[in-house]
Amino acid sequence: MAYVGVSLAALAVHYALLAGLVETGRADPVPAALAGYLAGAVVSYGLNRRLTYASDRPHAEATWRFGIVAAIGFGLTWLIMAGLTRGFSLPYLAAQGLATGVVVFWNFLGHRVWTFAAPPVPSLSEEPSGIR
Repeated sequence: MAYVGVSLAALAVHYALLAGLVETGRADPVPAALAGYLAGAVVSYGLNRRLTYASDRPHAEATWRFGIVAAIGFGLTWLIMAGLTRGFSLPYLAAQGLATGVVVFWNFLGHRVWTFAAPPVPSLSEEPSGIR
């Protein structure tokens, strides 16, 4: 349930920046969506680390992992937004809605199984070698 709240906070930042940039004529929908994605990612990292995954993974390790998952999400956002707004002339908010559905799913899975997952614990063999 925490992931939903964190996602809504990140999406609010993302969509506010996207709409603000497009509606004021400061940016085309695709770069505006990418700027919104980056701003939302900052919110997402801090809140997900604490609230959703309660991760003990050190920041030095979690940050670069988060960056890789986020970079893939950034690429997906770019592909979907460019394809739908430029290729199919879909309104930018509708295109962003579809992109959001894909990217939220990707981000959840990537962060759950890799970014914030507990580091593997080395297993001890049942019988130490050489000792009987």
